[in-house]
Order: sequence, then C-alpha cells, then structure tokens
Amino acid sequence: MNLEKPEQEMFYKLSCYTQTHPDPSFIHQHAVDAFGAQYADENTKPIGLAFALIGLYLHIEKNFSGREVQIAHVKLAKHRKEWPKFDLPTFRGNITVYDVLDAPRGPERDEMIHKWCISVWDAYSDSHKKVADLVQNELYDRQKKRKNLRYNPE
Repeated sequence: MNLEKPEQEMFYKLSCYTQTHPDPSFIHQHAVDAFGAQYADENTKPIGLAFALIGLYLHIEKNFSGREVQIAHVKLAKHRKEWPKFDLPTFRGNITVYDVLDAPRGPERDEMIHKWCISVWDAYSDSHKKVADLVQNELYDRQKKRKNLRYNPE
C-alpha cells in the first residue's frame, strides 16, 4: 500500500482509539478493513485487499463482530495461499478516516466507523459476489467438508 502520509497518520490516531476500546467486540478490526480497502492501490498485496473486503462483507452482510472477523481471517489464512485480485473502484466511499476522527469519541465515533465500513463496502459493489463466493467456498464449504470427514454415523 502506497499511502499518503496524512491518511496513515490519521489511521494511527484512530487505532489508538479502537485498540483501547473497552467493547470486547473488537471494533478495531472494522477500522482496519475499511482503511485497507479504501486506501488499497496497485501495490497492495492480494491477501491484504481480499481480507479487507472479506472483513467488510462479514461485518456488513453477516453482522460479524470484529472479533468474529478476526477469527475468520485466521481460519482462511491457514489453508489458502493464493488470493484473487479485486478491481479497485475509482470512488472508495464518501466517508474517510478523517470523518471518523471528527466524530466525538464514544458511541458517535463507533457508529461512524460502522458507517465508514458501509460506505467502503458499497464502493466495491462490483466485487460483492466475488467476495461472497470466496467466503462461501473457503470458509463455510471447507468447514462443512472437514466436519463431514470427522463425522462417521456408523
């Protein structure tokens, strides 16, 4: 990721807030995913953008907490070594890390992080099906196969 210094510095400031957040749902993961997808460029590794989009998908479409997204990332990283490339949209959402930091600390900022995730996820609308299929194949279907291998009804 080749970031302009101001955005990265703003993300570090936001990280100080999210990493010390008292809620066990781990809101930091959502900020990481929104930032990663919004500021991805041609130098971003495929795994970085894939994980950001998977995280946004799981949060927005499947209502996963940040902790649940983190666990999904760990499971995915254990068995897949190559990640698909995703097209980078020109417009990446109308909410940025600056808008999140402008919101007052507490529930308002937490809600702004959620809105940021929605904004970035919506910007990647052309990739929604590809991300959903990837999650279905690599997370859910693979888990079912592994469970079926361990289950012997006889």
